[in-house]
Amino acid sequence: MSLAEKKLGIDRVVFIGRTFEEYRAMFNLNDKRLKGKKVLDCASGACSFTAYALQQGAAATSCDIAYKFTAEELEKKGSLDLIHTMNQMQHVQEQYVWKYFSSIDNLTEHRKRALKDCIAHMKKSPEAYQYGALPNLPFQKNEFDLTLCANFLFMYSDRLDYPFHLEALKELIRVTKEEVRLFPLTDLSGKISTYLPQLLEEIAPLVKGTEIADVPYEFQKGANQMLKIYV
Repeated sequence: MSLAEKKLGIDRVVFIGRTFEEYRAMFNLNDKRLKGKKVLDCASGACSFTAYALQQGAAATSCDIAYKFTAEELEKKGSLDLIHTMNQMQHVQEQYVWKYFSSIDNLTEHRKRALKDCIAHMKKSPEAYQYGALPNLPFQKNEFDLTLCANFLFMYSDRLDYPFHLEALKELIRVTKEEVRLFPLTDLSGKISTYLPQLLEEIAPLVKGTEIADVPYEFQKGANQMLKIYV
């Protein structure tokens, strides 16, 4: 199979996390964009963004369907999912750019740290981790200044259909009053999602504008752009 046809063999949406530093790079965020802002991370999984964004002066909230489980249950699931994912990574290393992470072992350490920090903060501040699932979030209209959606929409285009993507985008727009950012725009095979052009057309009447912007982060080859939706 070609690189474009091969994809990471993950048979479920896993409870895997990214670090705060990764979020800053993936979404090209700076302190000014976060400080004093209400920020939603959805679907946040085992990411440590909220824990550290709060330290940077943001009023951050994480939302994920996984949060119906206890922190202890999620810690166990995250550890098992990490083992499963890293085993699969061994077979598709050529699909990735090994600069941000130097090796699979280095990647594993980052993922372990994200999970550890997420679970620790979840136990300390459970109110920051809200159970919810797209396309029906438990938040008010315009509740957040900035909404981030990482490694969910577009990535799972092979199992989340176009109507789901459209309704999910509409919901992210509904709960946001300034800007929605989504990363990456590729699916698990490394291709730009085929849903993207039509989605941009359909949400155009609902927003002030959209922009596809390069970011200083590329792990999966070709996944170095985010979608910015100006609400």
